[in-house]
Amino acid sequence: MYKAQHFEKYNLINGVWDEMHNEKSIVRGHYQKVIEYLSKESPDDLNKKEELAKRLFMTQGITFTVYNSGEGIEKIFPFDIIPRIITSDEWAFVERGIKQRLTALNLFLKDIYHNQFIVKDGVVPIDIIYSCPHFLREMYQLNVPYDVYVHIAGIDLIRDHDGTFYVLEDNLRTPSGVSYMLENREITKRLFPDLLPNCGVRSVTEYPSILYKNLLSLSPRQISNPTIVLLSPGIYNSAYFEHTTLARLMGVELVEGRDLVVNNHKVYMKTTTGLQQVDVIYRRVDDDFLDPLVFNPNSVLGVAGLMGAYRKGNVAIVNAIGNGVADDKATYIYVPDMIKYYLNEEPILKNVPTHRLSDPDERDFVFKNINKMVVKKTNESGGYGMLMGHASNTEDIEKYKLEILKDPRNFIAQPTISLSAAPCYIGGVLQPRRIDLRPYALCGPDGIEIVPGGLTRVALTEGSLVVNSSQGGGSKDTWVLY
Repeated sequence: MYKAQHFEKYNLINGVWDEMHNEKSIVRGHYQKVIEYLSKESPDDLNKKEELAKRLFMTQGITFTVYNSGEGIEKIFPFDIIPRIITSDEWAFVERGIKQRLTALNLFLKDIYHNQFIVKDGVVPIDIIYSCPHFLREMYQLNVPYDVYVHIAGIDLIRDHDGTFYVLEDNLRTPSGVSYMLENREITKRLFPDLLPNCGVRSVTEYPSILYKNLLSLSPRQISNPTIVLLSPGIYNSAYFEHTTLARLMGVELVEGRDLVVNNHKVYMKTTTGLQQVDVIYRRVDDDFLDPLVFNPNSVLGVAGLMGAYRKGNVAIVNAIGNGVADDKATYIYVPDMIKYYLNEEPILKNVPTHRLSDPDERDFVFKNINKMVVKKTNESGGYGMLMGHASNTEDIEKYKLEILKDPRNFIAQPTISLSAAPCYIGGVLQPRRIDLRPYALCGPDGIEIVPGGLTRVALTEGSLVVNSSQGGGSKDTWVLY
């Protein structure tokens, strides 16, 4: 149907759900307008757009940092110019599923830090909770505003060979990547200014204003203009670009630990006119570094006495301290059970089948089938510490098995999921590459809001299933249609 040169080499990957084509290689309806538009563009035109995108990313400083051998190397975040498109029906399903999941996870966090009914009723094993490094006894019986522990979540979704959505993992501590979602949309507007309105693409630009509204609502002082700050570890953090972007878009102060001080259980920001009381902290610093008096005594990233001010209710912290117990990959296994337990509902979004390697029978099964498995550390992120069984040699597998046997609680295994593919413009032609999706959900006193879209991450290397930017992945704009 489309004779443009850059479509001729698009070959479907066998056994993989293709976002653009159905199994008969016919373009799906929601991609029609984009493909018709692109088919009128010459490879030279698209090459120029790709080059413009790279220049825009460079001039605007849209980068991330890869830590390799102890050195931080700043890189442009690879961007693919072809959008990933989601229908309104698909999005409605995803949205319902994420809202259900986050409702249950917030109830779980409140329960686990208070009455622990889910443990007493035998739904979640107590050893899973107490062996989790992110379960903080300092949070026990501490009430948080509106019982919201997870204010910002990034839920990673994938699609299997039949198009079924699965939750790959829940990012509930300090989820990153939302700035790339926002910047990807701005770049796409520059590249294809007419295409977005013609296709009826829903906006994602409301994210900062929704987040700001939620932060305002959490202020412990009932004043007209509460002081909100974004607490960053500083310029050497891999997501520092995101911290600066969000602070700028919300119009709040970007601070580091040294800019804050606690006095009489209240947090103050140092300013040129003296100390100014802080009401809400959107923190991008991990729990362990937040308060050297309570957690890591060597931390210079946090604020001494912060936990005392938090416990007194004089400052709100987003996300709540201690919620990492809910995004531990060993806890992930029990989220469908949480949904049934707290909500009396069947899970809308499925989990990927997951094996606990602390269970001897499951560990034995995984070891026998490790070539078909992805093995992950329960508390690592960014694609680090992972074994892709199908792509590993015997020596690496045996070494990894020894690591597992030293601390089985620290590992889970999942069957290799095929991951859906979407068209990417690579080397002057469209080629299918594997993708996932991270929608961002914002929980506030008025409920859960999810901007229609998210960060679609792409495994840019042919045949790869690893989409993490730290492992060579990239991203693309995500269009949700009306």
